[in-house]
Amino acid sequence: MLGLSLACPSLCLAQTEPEPSINDYLPPSEPEITRDEWRQRIEDARRRAKEVSRERREHPELYKPIPEDPDLVASERLLNDDSLQRGDIVATKKGMFVYQGRSEQPRRDHDFVPVNPKSVR
Repeated sequence: MLGLSLACPSLCLAQTEPEPSINDYLPPSEPEITRDEWRQRIEDARRRAKEVSRERREHPELYKPIPEDPDLVASERLLNDDSLQRGDIVATKKGMFVYQGRSEQPRRDHDFVPVNPKSVR
Protein backbone atom coordinates (compact mmCIF):
# COMPACT_ATOMS: atom_id res chain seq x y z
CA MET A 1 0.00 0.00 0.00
CA LEU A 2 2.88 2.35 0.74
CA GLY A 3 4.13 2.03 -2.83
CA LEU A 4 0.67 2.90 -4.15
CA SER A 5 0.41 6.06 -2.05
CA LEU A 6 3.81 7.26 -3.25
CA ALA A 7 2.84 6.68 -6.85
CA CYS A 8 -0.53 8.46 -6.41
CA PRO A 9 0.02 11.37 -4.03
CA SER A 10 -3.56 12.57 -4.49
CA LEU A 11 -4.87 9.43 -2.78
CA CYS A 12 -5.64 10.24 0.83
CA LEU A 13 -6.09 7.56 3.43
CA ALA A 14 -7.59 9.83 6.13
CA GLN A 15 -10.32 12.36 5.61
CA THR A 16 -9.61 15.95 6.59
CA GLU A 17 -11.96 18.86 7.05
CA PRO A 18 -12.10 21.24 4.09
CA GLU A 19 -10.08 24.42 4.45
CA PRO A 20 -12.10 27.56 5.22
CA SER A 21 -12.97 29.72 2.26
CA ILE A 22 -13.10 33.51 2.09
CA ASN A 23 -16.89 33.33 2.53
CA ASP A 24 -16.41 31.83 6.00
CA TYR A 25 -14.85 35.13 7.12
CA LEU A 26 -17.29 37.53 5.45
CA PRO A 27 -20.54 38.65 7.08
CA PRO A 28 -23.63 36.98 5.71
CA SER A 29 -24.78 38.86 2.64
CA GLU A 30 -28.25 39.93 1.70
CA PRO A 31 -30.14 37.47 -0.45
CA GLU A 32 -29.82 38.20 -4.14
CA ILE A 33 -32.50 40.45 -5.54
CA THR A 34 -34.60 39.58 -8.53
CA ARG A 35 -34.22 41.34 -11.85
CA ASP A 36 -37.51 43.19 -11.28
CA GLU A 37 -36.38 44.36 -7.82
CA TRP A 38 -33.10 45.58 -9.34
CA ARG A 39 -34.99 47.50 -12.05
CA GLN A 40 -37.25 49.03 -9.39
CA ARG A 41 -34.22 50.21 -7.43
CA ILE A 42 -32.80 51.83 -10.57
CA GLU A 43 -36.11 53.57 -11.30
CA ASP A 44 -36.35 54.80 -7.69
CA ALA A 45 -32.82 56.20 -7.88
CA ARG A 46 -33.61 57.97 -11.17
CA ARG A 47 -36.77 59.46 -9.67
CA ARG A 48 -34.86 60.74 -6.62
CA ALA A 49 -32.15 62.24 -8.86
CA LYS A 50 -34.78 64.07 -10.93
CA GLU A 51 -36.44 65.39 -7.74
CA VAL A 52 -33.13 66.73 -6.45
CA SER A 53 -32.36 68.28 -9.83
CA ARG A 54 -35.75 69.99 -9.92
CA GLU A 55 -35.33 71.21 -6.34
CA ARG A 56 -31.94 72.73 -7.19
CA ARG A 57 -33.39 74.50 -10.24
CA GLU A 58 -36.41 75.85 -8.34
CA HIS A 59 -34.46 76.98 -5.25
CA PRO A 60 -30.86 77.77 -6.29
CA GLU A 61 -30.47 80.10 -3.29
CA LEU A 62 -30.46 77.04 -1.01
CA TYR A 63 -27.47 75.57 -2.81
CA LYS A 64 -25.17 78.58 -3.14
CA PRO A 65 -21.85 78.11 -1.38
CA ILE A 66 -21.47 80.10 1.80
CA PRO A 67 -18.81 82.75 1.22
CA GLU A 68 -15.91 82.59 3.60
CA ASP A 69 -15.22 85.61 5.77
CA PRO A 70 -11.94 87.01 4.38
CA ASP A 71 -10.96 88.41 7.79
CA LEU A 72 -11.42 85.02 9.41
CA VAL A 73 -9.44 83.31 6.64
CA ALA A 74 -6.59 85.82 7.01
CA SER A 75 -6.55 85.42 10.80
CA GLU A 76 -6.42 81.63 10.52
CA ARG A 77 -3.62 81.84 7.97
CA LEU A 78 -1.67 84.16 10.26
CA LEU A 79 -2.15 81.95 13.31
CA ASN A 80 -1.00 78.89 11.34
CA ASP A 81 2.03 80.54 9.71
CA ASP A 82 5.05 78.50 10.85
CA SER A 83 7.51 81.02 9.40
CA LEU A 84 6.62 83.78 11.91
CA GLN A 85 9.36 84.62 14.37
CA ARG A 86 9.30 86.79 17.47
CA GLY A 87 9.55 90.45 16.41
CA ASP A 88 8.01 89.96 12.95
CA ILE A 89 5.56 92.68 11.93
CA VAL A 90 2.32 91.80 10.16
CA ALA A 91 -0.10 94.18 8.45
CA THR A 92 -3.85 93.62 8.73
CA LYS A 93 -7.02 95.62 8.08
CA LYS A 94 -6.90 96.61 11.74
CA GLY A 95 -3.34 97.91 11.58
CA MET A 96 0.22 96.70 12.08
CA PHE A 97 1.11 94.17 14.77
CA VAL A 98 4.34 92.77 16.20
CA TYR A 99 4.45 89.06 16.83
CA GLN A 100 5.55 88.50 20.46
CA GLY A 101 4.89 84.76 20.72
CA ARG A 102 7.37 81.93 20.86
CA SER A 103 7.96 79.43 18.06
CA GLU A 104 7.63 76.41 20.37
CA GLN A 105 4.18 77.50 21.58
CA PRO A 106 0.87 77.61 19.70
CA ARG A 107 -0.06 81.07 18.43
CA ARG A 108 -2.81 83.04 20.12
CA ASP A 109 -4.45 86.37 19.34
CA HIS A 110 -2.72 88.12 22.22
CA ASP A 111 0.71 87.17 20.77
CA PHE A 112 0.16 90.02 18.29
CA VAL A 113 0.71 93.44 19.86
CA PRO A 114 -0.30 96.62 17.99
CA VAL A 115 2.70 98.57 16.68
CA ASN A 116 1.03 101.89 17.54
CA PRO A 117 -1.80 101.13 20.00
CA LYS A 118 -3.17 104.70 19.76
CA SER A 119 -3.98 104.30 16.05
CA VAL A 120 -5.99 101.11 16.56
CA ARG A 121 -9.72 101.75 16.87
